[in-house]
Amino acid sequence: MSTAAIPGAPLPVRTPGSRARGRHRRPERPEIPSGAPALVLAVPATAGPESRSVVEELLSIVRTEQNGVRTAVGYLPGGEGAGDEDRTVAELLAAAAEAGLPMPVLVPLVPGPHTFLTELHALAAEYGAPVTDPLGPHPLLAEAVHVRLSEAGLARADRARLFAIATAADGVVLTTVGGEDAAAAAGITGVLLAARLAVPVVAAALDVPGSVAAAVNHLKETGSQRPALAPLVIGPEADSELLATAAEETGCPSAAPLGSYPSVGQLIASTYLAALPAPSPEDLARAEAEAAAAAEAEGAPEGVRGAHAASEGPSGQ
Repeated sequence: MSTAAIPGAPLPVRTPGSRARGRHRRPERPEIPSGAPALVLAVPATAGPESRSVVEELLSIVRTEQNGVRTAVGYLPGGEGAGDEDRTVAELLAAAAEAGLPMPVLVPLVPGPHTFLTELHALAAEYGAPVTDPLGPHPLLAEAVHVRLSEAGLARADRARLFAIATAADGVVLTTVGGEDAAAAAGITGVLLAARLAVPVVAAALDVPGSVAAAVNHLKETGSQRPALAPLVIGPEADSELLATAAEETGCPSAAPLGSYPSVGQLIASTYLAALPAPSPEDLARAEAEAAAAAEAEGAPEGVRGAHAASEGPSGQ
């Protein structure tokens, strides 16, 4: 496992990151408040080699984005590939309640509406755990889809590069799972993607029979000669056979799922941070004191420490 854990502890232990030194260090990211609840990535799949590799890489990105965050992965029950270290969402919530810990923030690993959310909200309500919105629609998802299309040779890496790609698509079907509601929500990301690609983009649901074929036909009827499929799918939430079947039935090339693309991890981190309660004045004062102590420990002159504290302001950022 990549998440550090103490044997018997219900959730991984917070591991604070070291403060970078030097005048050219990167700006500090917002600090996780002391005692903040853990982030549980709620995965709409059972544990297995494929889902595990994606979520562990995403959480690695989250920890890079936000030092000090406590993370864990919660799967659906069952699964032949599940190991002793794999925990379900229900198990993590029960363990937190038994230990008297704050309920973790559940971040569903889906880019939009999904049938999994009904079950997740019902489970969270039993324990009083907060559940964030899905990760999309969002411009970062449009970026990730664009990159996957370019990796498959179906789009230019960016519009500033005017060289032609013979296999570039002149129309894109943005495929997702979660029924018509998911397709409607994906349409917003599709508008953002169309602006990036300068080609028409329509959304379709992989789990609605005939939806993808109808979208492909619509593109062809409106002039597209080389339509392509672009999964707005992270991976674990969709059956891989749905993606393969859609490409086979339509005869269209397809990009890969988003997987552990960095912007997905960034979205998870920002979604979690937005769900945290606002820090109290006491927390802000404590953060300022810790920052001053850190500056003093680095041996900075008094004037430099004062300027550092003034630049951070009352927000502590």
